[in-house]
Amino acid sequence: MVGQRGLPSGLVVTAFLLPSLLGLLLVRVFPMIAALGISFTDWQLISPPRWVGLANYVDLFSRPEFWQALLHTLTYIAGYVPAVMALGFVAALAMNVPRRGLSVHRVAFFAPVVSSWVAVSIIWKWLLNPVYGPVNQFIGWLGLRQPGWMLDPSWAMPSVIIASVWKDIGFVMVLYLAGLQNINPELLEAAEIDGANRWARLRRIVIPLLSPTTFMVVALLLINSFQVFEQVWIMTEGGPGGATTVLVERIYRHAFRYFRMGTASAYSWVLFAIVLAVTILQLKLQKRWVFYQ
Repeated sequence: MVGQRGLPSGLVVTAFLLPSLLGLLLVRVFPMIAALGISFTDWQLISPPRWVGLANYVDLFSRPEFWQALLHTLTYIAGYVPAVMALGFVAALAMNVPRRGLSVHRVAFFAPVVSSWVAVSIIWKWLLNPVYGPVNQFIGWLGLRQPGWMLDPSWAMPSVIIASVWKDIGFVMVLYLAGLQNINPELLEAAEIDGANRWARLRRIVIPLLSPTTFMVVALLLINSFQVFEQVWIMTEGGPGGATTVLVERIYRHAFRYFRMGTASAYSWVLFAIVLAVTILQLKLQKRWVFYQ
């Protein structure tokens, strides 16, 4: 095929795609390949890399800190994903009902999503401060036991999860809101005429028809959850006593605190393999529970 100026259309398409392709290669693909090569070396930055084969991977899997970081990452996912999905879904249902001031309410829910993790983490460090934080003051006013939050190993991870859920409810709400507005209203009207109450319509029609949206939400949240770092680092720095160490926090420490680039690269590739395996598993299982109209 020939374009309007006589150039082959394939050449025109390639010219338009070339900047994005070069960006992808330079920013994504090349660093990944370089990290894979570095993971087979002992490299302290100030000395030339020394080939050690699989030693970094063997050392990584033999370290208790790796399994502890993996366990804490999975704990974060188990607390964060169900909570943000449930609250985001409820918020979407509430924001899907026409009423006065709806746009203001939607903006209020979405505002934390566009806020930086630095700002969100500092706000929640103040809210959950065990001494002068408003949350503990309110709990004390109710006569309940006040948690130590980020200073208590038992409450440090829940503190991070609460901040993360608060920030991302608006993100999940927007995705579910788009899904709700794509449902044919005639289906709900027909069910209502047949005598189905609100709960039955939600359970039998809305939730099944939202399964493609739910699949996308789960996939995005899981990928982001495995890479949790900013809020952990700002709120707890992995403490107290290592109670909130996660995989990306370990990568950061090995790369920029201990200057063990080989170990950090091995961590990165193991994390990539875990995320890839989880994503493939999701794609395999989606046929069993995702329904399309």
